[in-house]
Amino acid sequence: MNNSDSRINPRQLGTPRGGSYAAVPTSGDRKNLNKPTRGRKKSIFEAYMSKEDSGLKRGELIQGPLRINPKKYHEAFIPSPDGARDIFIDGVVARNRALNGDIVVVKLLPKEQWKVIKPDGSDKETEVTHESDVPEDMLGSCIPQETAKGDAGSPDVIIEAQFDDNDAEHGQGHLQDVLTDDIKKLSLDTGEKAKAVGIGGVHKTKQDDGTKVDDPRLLPDKFLQRTAKVVYILEKKHSRAATGFIKLLADRNSELFKRCAMFSPVDHRVPRAYVSLADCPPDFVTRPEDYSNILFICRIVDWKGDSNFATGQLAKSLGQAGEIEPETEGILTEYGVDFSDFSPEALECLPQSLPWVISPGELAKRKDLRKECIFTIDPSTAKDLDDALSCKQLPDGNFEVGVHIADVSYFVLEETALDKVASERATSVYLVQKVIPMLPKMLCEELCSLNPMRDRLTFSVMWKVTPEGKILDEWFGRTVICSCVKLSYDHAQSMIESPGKVFSPEELPPVSPQHSIAEIQQAVLNLHRIAQHLRKQRFIDGALRLDQLKLSFTLDQESGMPQGCYIYQYRDSNKLVEEFMLLANMAVAHQIYRSFPEQALLRRHPPPQTKLLKDLMEFCNQVGLDIDFSSAGTLHRSLNETFGADKYSEARKEVLTNMFSRPMQMALYFCTGIMEDETLFRHYALNVPFYTHFTSPIRRYADIIVHRLLSASLGASSPMKMEKEAIQRQADHCNDRKMASKRVQELSTDLFFAIFVRECGPLESEAMVMGVLNEAFDVLVLKFGVQKRIYCNALPLLGFHFQKVGRKPELMLMWEPENLEQESVPQVISIFTLVEVVLTSDSIPLKYSALLKRPSSE
Repeated sequence: MNNSDSRINPRQLGTPRGGSYAAVPTSGDRKNLNKPTRGRKKSIFEAYMSKEDSGLKRGELIQGPLRINPKKYHEAFIPSPDGARDIFIDGVVARNRALNGDIVVVKLLPKEQWKVIKPDGSDKETEVTHESDVPEDMLGSCIPQETAKGDAGSPDVIIEAQFDDNDAEHGQGHLQDVLTDDIKKLSLDTGEKAKAVGIGGVHKTKQDDGTKVDDPRLLPDKFLQRTAKVVYILEKKHSRAATGFIKLLADRNSELFKRCAMFSPVDHRVPRAYVSLADCPPDFVTRPEDYSNILFICRIVDWKGDSNFATGQLAKSLGQAGEIEPETEGILTEYGVDFSDFSPEALECLPQSLPWVISPGELAKRKDLRKECIFTIDPSTAKDLDDALSCKQLPDGNFEVGVHIADVSYFVLEETALDKVASERATSVYLVQKVIPMLPKMLCEELCSLNPMRDRLTFSVMWKVTPEGKILDEWFGRTVICSCVKLSYDHAQSMIESPGKVFSPEELPPVSPQHSIAEIQQAVLNLHRIAQHLRKQRFIDGALRLDQLKLSFTLDQESGMPQGCYIYQYRDSNKLVEEFMLLANMAVAHQIYRSFPEQALLRRHPPPQTKLLKDLMEFCNQVGLDIDFSSAGTLHRSLNETFGADKYSEARKEVLTNMFSRPMQMALYFCTGIMEDETLFRHYALNVPFYTHFTSPIRRYADIIVHRLLSASLGASSPMKMEKEAIQRQADHCNDRKMASKRVQELSTDLFFAIFVRECGPLESEAMVMGVLNEAFDVLVLKFGVQKRIYCNALPLLGFHFQKVGRKPELMLMWEPENLEQESVPQVISIFTLVEVVLTSDSIPLKYSALLKRPSSE
């Protein structure tokens, strides 16, 4: 039995699925895989190289972020530097104690130990992947698929939406279980048949009669995936914190039993760990059953080379599994989100004499726009109002349009205690039920928030534009504004949809007496018309937007439980705000790069990953879709011009949008002084040479740095003290925290949706098939935007049959008749089939299943 793998998931004891350990470096290590160690402890894991030795020798040592498959934790990957198929790290031993997200150095294994990929891929796929950052690779014509527990693949609500931090930069090489039984006979050493050390999850299927797989050295590279082992952990990015349960040790007679308990993490990618009984509740040993459903947080403090288990320290008990607050705290802790109170040192940096007023000296340095018609448009629940808009018609028929952003850098000064905290948090984190703010509430919701009828300090970008959106002139500067109304997207949408309507004061929030409702409405309509021109031109110029379905909830005000959920509608009012935020971000990017070519903090978006894009192109050809992948713009046009407006076409567009998001990489902050090749600065999705984030300094630290650079570029403040290397380090940290916050947001949505299914289910919806496997298929549940896998063996079928029609995978289901008089009802499942599904809660907390509804027999 593969002892090193069994430690993580007790349910798989005796099923040595994780041990396909072609990567075992020595025969001694191979023995360790099969035998529990007795007596003198033998090393299970290889000692790490020294940092000096791990200097990356060309070709042999490669570094990158480690990604562990959450459902098959024995499989891990790092991206290939050349954008080809990921490098495979097979088994826990080869992973050498590195955790998900760590930056590792790996050593490639000899070619005879590389993984063989079966070309036609009609394989039985048994496991569902459980996290949006590990899409499954293509099996036959099944598109790379991610099925988190109700993963809405939630897009960012802010501008740049899906490209800002799309998950799909991951998951290139997951050809899971695409080995035939014969791989057990692979020759690991010349002329010697190696023992099969538990190659994982290999199944024969009806179509698969065990085609002979030859020595990998004789196969062309396209049928091989390079394998490697971890030799050094360069940076421990994983928080080393996990939620899970505590259990007594099995061997009551051992010395360890008296001292330790076993911590079993919910996330099987984290090792099980010994924790001290002294840290466990006092009655745990006598009443362990009382704690079987209590979530704990444990921090991994060590993992010795001779132990299958890590050493952990219990941090705290969270409460009952499956409840909102304990689960939320667990998510935040696992992803290293700081939700503690702000320190007294940080709070001392805020204005101490309240109410705060703008000093006459500060007013004198700024352009006074307080009499202008300026307003905010935000979600109705927003409290941190970063941005305001204005639009004034000029005598010559053109418009003066302004984007006014909260001047957070006035309050958050470089190198103060508050600056340090903000730079560490790097971003606010938006959960379904609350926000974990980057800055103290006094700044977020009061002094910086552009609340109506309050004088506020701002940084403005103003343009002179024609009614068609052509920019004639541009101005940047520090300003002071007084917003005349806080509009919601709904209010602005009503104005756009009913341009002739006269709104009564009762239909809108309080409006400043300085401005009429009609003036505000006219400004909204003018902005809308200009935004339409700007948007149209952006897409003509080759931009791409992928709008994935985003789930929103209505919560019970008393209990905080989800009462309802709906797909968030992205409407013209959202598009209006987005256009002007993009315009401001691009204008500021040019300004700071011109002024500080070595220090500018910009945001680049690399083009899609070659290997995944190629797979997707092949898939589209197989299903007869004519998609032009040559650029972001052609992809956008293909997606938006290929489909009609009927329900089926809309659903198909949603599925394809989801698929096209997979090869997309993350957009990244970077310092221009570190990257020499200017062509790499480009933003693929927006199709522009320079882009940055300027418009959300209350909730993003990158924007604060950009504000400081902009201020220095205008001579309003002295140049930034940070050197380019420090700016790059901060950019990397902002990227890490942005990714973590996105994942936390997704998990919060998953949590609330699972509770919604439990409390309000079963739920029925139409769904569209996204991928077909031998004994299961994946669907996008259209009413809720979640993806689920449906297993044939969970349905009341007489039988089912998998086949390829041309190159298109298809499942034929034969439903059991409902009564003796009826005949069996056949149902064909292929890509883009519309089906009816039912979501039902499982007995395990926060798990739910999708079942196919029986088709009518007519």
